Amino acid sequence: MNDNIVAKGIVQDESLLWEKGKKGKEGFSVPKNDVGSFEVDSDLLGEGPDFPDLSEVEVVRHYTRLSQWNFGLDTGMYPLGSCTMKYNPKTNERQASLPGFAGSHPLLAEELSQGALELIYNLEQHLCEVTGMDAISLQPAAGAHGELAGMLIFHAYHQKKGAQRNKILIPDTAHGTNPASAALCGYKSIPVPSNEDGILDPKTVAELMDEDTAGIMITNPNTLGLFEDNILEINKIVHDKGGLVYADGANMNAVMGIVQMGKIGVDVMHLNLHKTFSTPHGGGGPGSGPVCVTKELEKFLPVPRVEKQGDKFILVDNRPDSIGKLHAFYGNFSILIRAYSYILTMGKDLKKVSQYAVLSANYIKEKLRGDFHIPYDRPCMHECIVNDKLQEENHVSTLDIAKRLMDYGFHPPTIYFPLVVSGAMMIEPTETESKEDIDKLIEVLKIIAKESKENPDMLKESPKFCRMRRLDETTAARKPCLTG
Repeated sequence: MNDNIVAKGIVQDESLLWEKGKKGKEGFSVPKNDVGSFEVDSDLLGEGPDFPDLSEVEVVRHYTRLSQWNFGLDTGMYPLGSCTMKYNPKTNERQASLPGFAGSHPLLAEELSQGALELIYNLEQHLCEVTGMDAISLQPAAGAHGELAGMLIFHAYHQKKGAQRNKILIPDTAHGTNPASAALCGYKSIPVPSNEDGILDPKTVAELMDEDTAGIMITNPNTLGLFEDNILEINKIVHDKGGLVYADGANMNAVMGIVQMGKIGVDVMHLNLHKTFSTPHGGGGPGSGPVCVTKELEKFLPVPRVEKQGDKFILVDNRPDSIGKLHAFYGNFSILIRAYSYILTMGKDLKKVSQYAVLSANYIKEKLRGDFHIPYDRPCMHECIVNDKLQEENHVSTLDIAKRLMDYGFHPPTIYFPLVVSGAMMIEPTETESKEDIDKLIEVLKIIAKESKENPDMLKESPKFCRMRRLDETTAARKPCLTG
């Protein structure tokens, strides 16, 4: 046996494809060319892509291997806070792949797209009922896109009143994309600090809200996993000054069927269908971020709108006050199908979804008491925040704890966010994890807390059992290798 080959059992690893590739290998059979040849200016084409020549079996094994390296919700628990990485019921996938939906072209005439238009119309009605809002557009393609739509509606509203404003209030517990969405619409973000309880103080909002401020963007529940108890008073302050209230609905998983956003003074909000209503899109897959508004703001929604006329459904573009079209065709339609399937499957049990999500998060928080520091020791919503304050004396950081979790087979939670908590670990179990699996996570976190006292140096070397050991993250950030 070659001394360079060491038997370690079956190791699912491979060389770079450029090293495996050999000129002349083919992974598919090219059909006979039935089109004449034409000369093309090589200056227009440039250099071709650097693709390795591989056989079919090498390509198949490569992608199979990548899927085995990947960790997803079908692999294990994914307790990322603020991301709502809930299990996606496979029945939703079946509905999304129905030939009548999957095979339809978005440019088909209305009379040939009645099923798709009816689904869009009905889904809007259901989401209005869930949120307590009056009208919805399903066009925005993701959460940040929904935020942008909301800020464009703010801008259109004030422009219609003839008094454009240039500032927006952004709490320090809002989602990170909020100030970016506001900036794209020309607004200057004014930070609003939360109080010692982790929520907004009406007095602070009143001091910052003036006639030059278009409104406020509130994430509720906020990124600390806490419900904004003063929301009614805050909304009144903003409205009395002529502003609008935007609610970031990314954390709607905690309050479905419990809080009617329209009734507590919210004017505009977006939803993340890919979070709250199944289809978690970790890894950058397609999303959907519907924008929801009050009756007064409905005329500003993106076009085209789906309307029902008699027994038919039509697309309407004639909306002179609309902010216009935000997406080609009608959003990521397959995500809408999954969300519609999820809502029809759950029905009134959508309320239980939120109740179980909140129960799971509070259960974890209480079970970790004493092992980890709880910066805001009060009932949380769908996610709980702990940090590394109790581990600092042994020089163990949140990053060390997250890396060690991987050795025990758990995907780490969100770390170092929100920024208002030093060394934060944001844990969101969602409603889809069983008590048994949640107990395993708690047990492992307790073991790691004990290890941080008894053998802190070991945590610095974690992960030990993953395919890759701990990487040099500083070098990776400052000198990334992007060539493969």
